Amino acid sequence: MRILITNDDGIDAPGLAVLERVARTISDDVWVVAPETDQSGLSHSLTLGNPLRLRELGPQRFALRGTPSDCVIMATRRLIGEKPDLLLSGINHGQNTADDVTYSGTVAGAIEGTLIGIPSVAFSLAHEVDRPGEVAWATAEHYAPIAIRRLVDFGFPPGILYNINFPDLAADQIKGIEVTHQGRLIHSLFIDERVDPRGNKYFWLGYRRRQSERVPGTDIVALDSGVISITPLRLDLTDYELATRLRAHFARPATAAPATAAE
Repeated sequence: MRILITNDDGIDAPGLAVLERVARTISDDVWVVAPETDQSGLSHSLTLGNPLRLRELGPQRFALRGTPSDCVIMATRRLIGEKPDLLLSGINHGQNTADDVTYSGTVAGAIEGTLIGIPSVAFSLAHEVDRPGEVAWATAEHYAPIAIRRLVDFGFPPGILYNINFPDLAADQIKGIEVTHQGRLIHSLFIDERVDPRGNKYFWLGYRRRQSERVPGTDIVALDSGVISITPLRLDLTDYELATRLRAHFARPATAAPATAAE
């Protein structure tokens, strides 16, 4: 089995090193193509206005000055020469659950793999970056091979990727693995206005995660309960039930003419 690894925290991230070790318990044919620097929050973006600069770090190990999506494209179109059998993205330092999956570069790496036709899994560890204390990387390293083997045994339907989140707990405190669905977060984004030494204004986009509604079966509740969350994500964002009703609505004659702007 040929495995491709990428992430969004960058080539030197500890979570990437953990995922490399995990991959090598499954295969001796492992390729790593990861961003040169942190690409968190860039979602499924591509680098189109700047060149992609590639640095070889060792056998089958590369750093790319680009996004996670760039890395997957570079790996499959240029470096490896054929599609890998499996793509693993992560392990992200911080959870990627609920609405956050739309921002996540970690999930985007798996999305790009899925678009290309590679069975893909995204991994994240629910440790807040600003929280003191040791990060439970050992828990992810213990359970990730188990989850990967079970998913490979089950299979990867077309257009589906798996998003796995580990609680930030010791391995012996994990209460199990559950298949979940996306929850909803209450976001609190804000603009922090500052002034530089020359008197010019500049801004930081700030972010706080507020307590969300606890809906049973969601990825958020699973993590809060000490359970590893596995969420199958669909690339096709179409709401088919709504599309059926909307199609019927447009098939009927309009009840009134649309309002026109006053001359």
